[in-house]
Amino acid sequence: MSSLESRIDQGVGREPADIVLKGGRFFDLTTGELVASDIAICGDTIVGTCGEYDGREVIDISGRIVVPGFIDTHLHIESSVLTPQEFDRCVLPYGVTTIICDPHEIANVLGTDGIQFFLDSAMESVMDIRVQLSSCVPATHLETAGADLPIEKLLPFRDHPKVVGLAEFMNFPGVIHKDPGCLAKLEAFQGGHIDGHAPLLLGKELNGYLSTGIRTDHECTSAAEALEKIRKGVHVLVREGSVCKDLHHLLPVITERLSPFIALCTDDRNPLDIADEGHLDHSIRTAIAHGVEPIAVYRAASISAARAFGLRDRGLIAPGWRADLVVIDSLENCAADMVFAGGRKVTEALFASRKKVEPVGLDSVRITPRQPKDFAIAASDREFPVIGVVPGQVITEHRRLRLPMAGNEATMDFDRDIIKVAVIERHGKNGNHANGFVQGFGLKKGAIASTVGHDSHNICVVGANESDMAIAVNRLAEIKGGFVVVADGEVLGEISLPVAGLMSLQSFETVRDELKALRQKAVTLGTSLQEPFLQVSFLPLPVIPHLKLTDMGMVDVDRFELIA
Repeated sequence: MSSLESRIDQGVGREPADIVLKGGRFFDLTTGELVASDIAICGDTIVGTCGEYDGREVIDISGRIVVPGFIDTHLHIESSVLTPQEFDRCVLPYGVTTIICDPHEIANVLGTDGIQFFLDSAMESVMDIRVQLSSCVPATHLETAGADLPIEKLLPFRDHPKVVGLAEFMNFPGVIHKDPGCLAKLEAFQGGHIDGHAPLLLGKELNGYLSTGIRTDHECTSAAEALEKIRKGVHVLVREGSVCKDLHHLLPVITERLSPFIALCTDDRNPLDIADEGHLDHSIRTAIAHGVEPIAVYRAASISAARAFGLRDRGLIAPGWRADLVVIDSLENCAADMVFAGGRKVTEALFASRKKVEPVGLDSVRITPRQPKDFAIAASDREFPVIGVVPGQVITEHRRLRLPMAGNEATMDFDRDIIKVAVIERHGKNGNHANGFVQGFGLKKGAIASTVGHDSHNICVVGANESDMAIAVNRLAEIKGGFVVVADGEVLGEISLPVAGLMSLQSFETVRDELKALRQKAVTLGTSLQEPFLQVSFLPLPVIPHLKLTDMGMVDVDRFELIA
């Protein structure tokens, strides 16, 4: 008997359903009501609601509520520092049954090999991992990436069953100024999904950007910005990650009226925050606690997200829809007791049944050793551009400050919390090394270094001491990438991320514990930032205003040019 015939027979009650959830209520996202009903499942599909069913397996969920599985509409798995299969195991138990990921980070290091690794992993995951093809590799001409992905290299992946479309188009100046490479990629995906990335872009320039067929944006940081983009046909993805926390600013637009045009995403969230707070369930809880109607935020987390990305089979609890289900204690608390992904109950045994995907990029950190003198900055009687860190944001301020001098060198100013930052090309391309100043880290001693440096993932190091900066950078090469904390000539702590210098080969529990210990080591240096490693990783990101540092030098993002 075909699966279609089985669904019909089980739906009408001629045969027992494969699985029946009994005794609970489901959240009807069409009416906003909690409906007392059995839920019958055949294979990966819901076949019965609003009635009673017999099942080959009956699960008692008395006192519980069932909601559709959550969909994270924009994230980079690499930012969890976990491999895709370990991310699957980490996040799915929180009710996130579908993710729309952009392997942009690994693609900037390894190119098509990185994309293929993600697609292979997606085919073996329990969670439905959908992949968008990285549109900006390299992200800009103002940095050195490990790879180059013109449209010719992306097209062979376009029809893969796990590919959704073209990933976040970060080079919005390139779009507005009609860069030929940008236009070639946009032309190739006309009629398909194209993801947006346009922080603070408004008015007629936004109109021109959206005229290319871009339909989503996760970079809104105010309700006014979000509302203008919604009015112009954008599906706004409300982001709440480990560094970028936009949820509170966007609460005014998460309403029942606007919920069809809203979805949720995390973008970048690390295992510590996942362990302490959860994932999309955290966003749902937070929104409701601040007065958002449950129907608005649960729609945003499921059916609205599915429709934004053309996933027509999921997002509601109704016959014929994919059996992605989350059994929770209450709408307000949103604590997952049980999760079903494509009709399969999520258990450790289910994860263990997956075929292992071999890691790639285990030798991606290629640098020559650094000396303290390499971090010297020449003296000047002029003001220096200083990156101003904004806690909880990837947006940085462009400050211009005079700095103290020692001989022929500019020096740090601890009274004003100004220390050094350097970005070092690590793909073995040209050996570029650029130095600058940053304000707002709170470091009184030592150095923090990382091979996670969006988007090209060169080494980024901040430090209050040039010797410690050199030690930290050299140690990163020895451990094949990761995070390092150094003080007084000693490595205080480290995490090895050998998969493209971005991801660990360890379990998420191990990574969580290592990150917790490393964060404490960073605190001993004096940092006041909640997420110092993620904050370091965003300092070289030249597509986010206003001032950044790449391996080529200081970048005025507003002018989209290097500062002489």
